Amino acid sequence: MAATKRQAGSSATRTEARAAESKQSSSQRRQALVEVAAELFAESGFRATTVRQIGEAAGVFSGSLYHHFDSKEAIADEILSTYLDGIVREYKSIVKEHTDPGTALRELVRAAFASLEPHRAAITILQNERSYLAELPRFAYLTKVENEVRRIWVKVLDTGIAQGSFHKDLDTKLTYQFLRDAIWVAVRWFAPSGRLSVDQLADQYLKLVMRGIELDSDEAPRLW
Repeated sequence: MAATKRQAGSSATRTEARAAESKQSSSQRRQALVEVAAELFAESGFRATTVRQIGEAAGVFSGSLYHHFDSKEAIADEILSTYLDGIVREYKSIVKEHTDPGTALRELVRAAFASLEPHRAAITILQNERSYLAELPRFAYLTKVENEVRRIWVKVLDTGIAQGSFHKDLDTKLTYQFLRDAIWVAVRWFAPSGRLSVDQLADQYLKLVMRGIELDSDEAPRLW
């Protein structure tokens, strides 16, 4: 009887182990599909890329792909939501940690540049396919997230003006758009293996833009 119980327990353990292994393998295949699709979306465009092309590039049949995702829109959704959820968390963390608006703005810029390479596909999709995606109910959340990001950056700019650190005649919403678009366009040409690292690229960018945003020490209002 004891031997039978031990055998039953051993069998159950093996079954659980196989189930866990199968789940892990499925998760890895899903992530591999996302990575392959991301490259294709970035290189060829979201609308121009077919499910069949994704399957061929990943070395699986289209039917196998549908086991993980119901459409290529579902894959794009995962790519975009992963990027946006992560960047919003990071932006919120930055403004919570840095109360000085100049420091906060610099760190926001650095975080935005640091996201270019790991999230190249997501940023490219948003640049090129935003109008198309806006027509799909699945991506209704994009507007909400974009507004949240805008509020974070604009609040930092407004605070800088209120504290006398930034030029008071700045149009903060327009300034945010300039900053965002100038950073995003770098996704088309920036390569981590190039002459500049992402930190060095951010440094060069900050040297250019902060001179137009911040007041010089002799321009800042005196408090006495």
